[in-house]
Amino acid sequence: MRVVAFTSRKGGSGKSTLCAHLSVYADKPDAPALLIDTDPQGSLALWHELRQAETPVLVKCEARDLPDTIEAARKDGVGWCFVDTPPHNTADIAAAMRVADLAIIPFRPAVFDIAAVAATLEMARAINKPTLPVINSAPPRRGVQTAHVVTEARDALFAMNATPWAGQITTRAAFAHALASGQAVGEFEPGSAAASEVSELWQETRRALGIKGSKK
Repeated sequence: MRVVAFTSRKGGSGKSTLCAHLSVYADKPDAPALLIDTDPQGSLALWHELRQAETPVLVKCEARDLPDTIEAARKDGVGWCFVDTPPHNTADIAAAMRVADLAIIPFRPAVFDIAAVAATLEMARAINKPTLPVINSAPPRRGVQTAHVVTEARDALFAMNATPWAGQITTRAAFAHALASGQAVGEFEPGSAAASEVSELWQETRRALGIKGSKK
């Protein structure tokens, strides 16, 4: 079983959004995904309530209960656990990192978000936790040209001795419409540019965890 925590010291970074979209890619009959919502705001739980499907399963728990929740999931044959966290509770973020195999750190290409990444990376490094910083809500590319703010954001991460994902999650209406309908973007608009970006991020997540081979 693999455990992925979505962490950021800043609100609005896209943790719940990416958690929802990736969980649907991960969910398989022989290795089901489990969503764990530790954020009192409950954005992920709201999406799950809107969803017209039984899977992936979602549970709400406090961060202090994560070890027991993870162990129960392991015994139940869960293949993937995705943990959504609150942005401003350092103790809860640290608790999620401790039980995770990988901490995905979504951030927008903006100065305050980048500063929050530095703080989140510091927490992860303190416990030797692998991270995957992901640029979210990025301006669209023009052809093959990446927006200047995205290039600057990526360079800022390199300056922190961190390696961000080479791709990006672009600001697209399909992401919001999918969530509002209780779906992941790959269900709402399969074959779209938005779905392709999430698929690429899913493959990168697997690579970051050392999982070989392609699996949709």
